[in-house]
Amino acid sequence: MPRKFLRRWSPDPEKIRRIKGLGWLKPVLRDPYLFHMNRRSVSLAFFAGVFCAFLPIPGQTLTAALLALWWRANLPISMTLIWVTNPITMPPILYANYELGRWVLGKERIAFHFEMSFNWLITEAQAIWWPLLTGSLIAGLVMGFFAWLAIRVLWQWQVVRSWEARKLNRQRTKAMKEQAMKDMPSHPVE
Repeated sequence: MPRKFLRRWSPDPEKIRRIKGLGWLKPVLRDPYLFHMNRRSVSLAFFAGVFCAFLPIPGQTLTAALLALWWRANLPISMTLIWVTNPITMPPILYANYELGRWVLGKERIAFHFEMSFNWLITEAQAIWWPLLTGSLIAGLVMGFFAWLAIRVLWQWQVVRSWEARKLNRQRTKAMKEQAMKDMPSHPVE
């Protein structure tokens, strides 16, 4: 079941609440929904984490945490999922986001000449920020939606599978009891 798997890897809410540096957040961290492992909370956490992972901003973890607080989604999961973009995956994701935004906005591709200077960085950032932000928002929304949908479908499939297994187990138990009743002699043996 997804709940069992996620619970095994999630931090203990009490340990998080006892971290001294988070003392100022104690009123917020008392909300039990921030640590719930149900279909709604986990699927919203997946949306928030994956959406924020595609944003080209510093503070993705804080943004994911704020969305989790606002939506009362699972906080640890949403904060962990921003690591979809890490130092290895970030360059191709940002490039794909830029290309998507450029395509959506109908902008021409900019010739790229690298220089190791702050002036170059500011100039290039001004030229690409709008297509990059547009593409990142679109990709984040789409991928976040698919993550949300995948968790909802996976969770439902697992619940139905569990119900079917319990139903089959009850039928087997009933059949075994009926067979045992048939096998019993009708007269007491003297």
